[in-house]
Amino acid sequence: MSELLNTLSGANGGGPRGDSGDRNSSGGLTLDGSVPVVEIEGLWTKFGRTVVHQDLSLSIRQGEIMSIVGGSGTGKTVLLRQMLGLERPARGSVRIFGEDISAVDAEQLQGLRNHWGMLFQQGALYSALNVFDNIAQPMRELHTLPEDLILDAVLLKMNMVGLGPEHAGKMPSDLSGGMVKRVALARALALEPQLLFLDEPTAGLDPDLSESFVALIKSLHRELGLTVVMVTHDLDTLFALSTRIAVLAEKHVIAVGPLRELLDIQHPFIQEFFHGERGKRALEALDPPQDTAAPEH
Repeated sequence: MSELLNTLSGANGGGPRGDSGDRNSSGGLTLDGSVPVVEIEGLWTKFGRTVVHQDLSLSIRQGEIMSIVGGSGTGKTVLLRQMLGLERPARGSVRIFGEDISAVDAEQLQGLRNHWGMLFQQGALYSALNVFDNIAQPMRELHTLPEDLILDAVLLKMNMVGLGPEHAGKMPSDLSGGMVKRVALARALALEPQLLFLDEPTAGLDPDLSESFVALIKSLHRELGLTVVMVTHDLDTLFALSTRIAVLAEKHVIAVGPLRELLDIQHPFIQEFFHGERGKRALEALDPPQDTAAPEH
């Protein structure tokens, strides 16, 4: 697959041009970890007179899984959409790979998007396209890859997410919820992204499917060296995957850090969220009680 990687590198590597001090020596995006993968500073979000985010800041490092949690109305999905360039903040900046995505034009933004993948909550597959064509779509949009290379790449992505080639011709309507998630994940990984966004990745899955999908994400994160930004309300998923967790409340990030550090913070939302009944069950699953009975002789 070296030909695919080289072709994608050529297609993606040009990136937007500008005067940013975060540029590397060749003028491309900063992808080497010398700057945060995502850097949000002084962000304000307003809808009419309603202020959702006020002076919000968050930094996401290369290679980590950053999970974003918060109560209803705290703007978790809005924040994710701003990182994707789908919405612009009223004030402040969102920098991805050192590039302020609020300051780029449509063509430059598309160049940036070639460096990340997005898994939407319901999969968001094209209903009129089969599995193969859904996964191939991002590659075909580059207009640089020959079909024989796309064939090999799609089958590789399907294999990565645990789907055999026999599923390539199936339509989304023929797929189970778990398979839809896997196809959508394969599509999100189609362009060999360095950054992966996940919106409620296990929503709608039963416990067994959810557990296997979490294991898949964990494996891909490790093997591909991905940086992952995840929004989830599922505590089992949150605890199993997160390197760090950012907590949204009171219109900004009130705390960010590893799970163990957040558990000790005496804030009403944090205490209710992590130490309520659901939190206790998830923590017990994470740290099952040890059998202290003396061994029999």
